[in-house]
Amino acid sequence: MGFSAGVMLAASFFSLIIPALDIGGLYTTLIGIVLGVLAIFLANEYLPHEHLVKGVEGRLVLRIRRIWLFVFAITIHNLPEGLAVGVGFGSGDAREAITLALAIGMQNAPEGLAVAFALTSTLKYTAKYSFTIALLTGLVEPIAGILGAYLVTVSRTLLPYAMAFAGGAMIYIISNEIIPESHRLGHEKHASIGLIIGFLIMLILDNMLTS
Repeated sequence: MGFSAGVMLAASFFSLIIPALDIGGLYTTLIGIVLGVLAIFLANEYLPHEHLVKGVEGRLVLRIRRIWLFVFAITIHNLPEGLAVGVGFGSGDAREAITLALAIGMQNAPEGLAVAFALTSTLKYTAKYSFTIALLTGLVEPIAGILGAYLVTVSRTLLPYAMAFAGGAMIYIISNEIIPESHRLGHEKHASIGLIIGFLIMLILDNMLTS
């Protein structure tokens, strides 16, 4: 989780917020970030989901089995990640977009494993079924990616807003969900080391692919 936070943090700034500043300026970027934060805040507030340590959040959770609340949490987190990749490719900067896609792909692997293992551990679901559900939680990313790429391709004016929106959404998830979750069981040092490693790997990738 710390590694995922580091990768997402670096990707948010290097591949989304800084390019948004270069293209649209300060005020456009600020508006996009605020809208991205607000969107994820509302999703966390009203959509039922559960985190590994933090527990149940959202409305109407009593009607849904707790294991599925965890699956929904991963799905919610995948939406801005897919949007970010789509916006990156829609911007026309292929190297920056590939860096972003690699970063998101790296931190998606443990998320998919977490979903599959969580479902399998209940002994109610087969390995094949668990794999399928984990795959579906990840497939929301290309859907969001297509939407992001389409929007910025249709209107280049939306590009800096969309970049800042995706960056703001990911930063909110990092601060509100991933870092608190990774620190709740006394693993602060391990989580911090993971975050730094993820950040440095993303920094190296960004430098290698854009230089």
